[in-house]
Amino acid sequence: MDSISQLLLGAAVAGAVVPAGHRRAAMLAGAALGTLPDLDSFPIALFTDDPVALMTLHRGLSHSLFVLPLVAWGIWALFRRGGGRVAQAPWPWLWAIQLALVTHPLLDAFTVYGTQLLWPLATPPVMWSSMFIIDPGYTLWLLLGVCMALFAGARPLARQALVAGLVLSCGYLGWSLVAKSMVEREAERSLAALGLQDAPRFSVPMPFNTLLWRVVAMTPEGFVEGEHSLVADRRPIAFRRHASDVDALAQVAGYPAVSRLAWFNHGFMKAQVRDGRLVLSDLRMGAEPDYSFNFAVAERDGAGWRELPPQQLEWPWEARRRLAQMWDRIWVEPAAASPQPGAH
Repeated sequence: MDSISQLLLGAAVAGAVVPAGHRRAAMLAGAALGTLPDLDSFPIALFTDDPVALMTLHRGLSHSLFVLPLVAWGIWALFRRGGGRVAQAPWPWLWAIQLALVTHPLLDAFTVYGTQLLWPLATPPVMWSSMFIIDPGYTLWLLLGVCMALFAGARPLARQALVAGLVLSCGYLGWSLVAKSMVEREAERSLAALGLQDAPRFSVPMPFNTLLWRVVAMTPEGFVEGEHSLVADRRPIAFRRHASDVDALAQVAGYPAVSRLAWFNHGFMKAQVRDGRLVLSDLRMGAEPDYSFNFAVAERDGAGWRELPPQQLEWPWEARRRLAQMWDRIWVEPAAASPQPGAH
């Protein structure tokens, strides 16, 4: 999730569990600890400029449920030895530090990017993908609770505001899982009608909401993509077919960068040739034809491919137009149309 949400979550959970007289200090500490795991990008960049490594090592060690409790205990022990508030109320402060750190990766796991909760185990990153990385419907309640608590200080109203903010934001997370299950049921029916009931697929909410969802399923020739609005849609999902250079992808599958990407994105990857180079796009973040992460990994070498040091590519896309279309799509179901017979 975005840094503001993580900061507010850390502040809320820490402020809710300490004694009233410590609340403001705990909220400040929780805000700092809530953003701490995302600082892993800086040390990673000191050791490599490989864009694939930078992407796939992020949300690793610093987001591990095996590592963070130990870090929290170390921070707690250090400040307890130094006296002050932590020594005065050690156990509430231990909970405050633990919760501020551990809730960060758990919240991240609700997004599609993927979070390595079980690092150093080699399991693929967890991506529950029921939340967009920025969603005001989640963050607003935490913001209101934290602001009220800062104003109220040691008064009982402060803890009540924090607890209410946490309950409402967690309720929104719960709703996102319910919404995702509804979309998944419709996707299963719609894909079965296309003979793709067993195809690997994922669903993810479109930006800033949980009412409009994007569904992608892999096919032998590439992938299909469709949207489903929980508000407007009554018909099956209308999937569009898109091509991917699956033969080229198979030829370079053994390259370390390619295998690392396939592990990280669970195989949800598009291959295309641009200016003689093979470019891999992460299908989870973006929408056809615009994706957030695109890597050139090989170049033409006769009939085959020659490995390249990975290079991250960017090309412009019309975000303003996309967002306007998305807003309209939430409320209006498109006219019925037959699935595209070929590639987009």
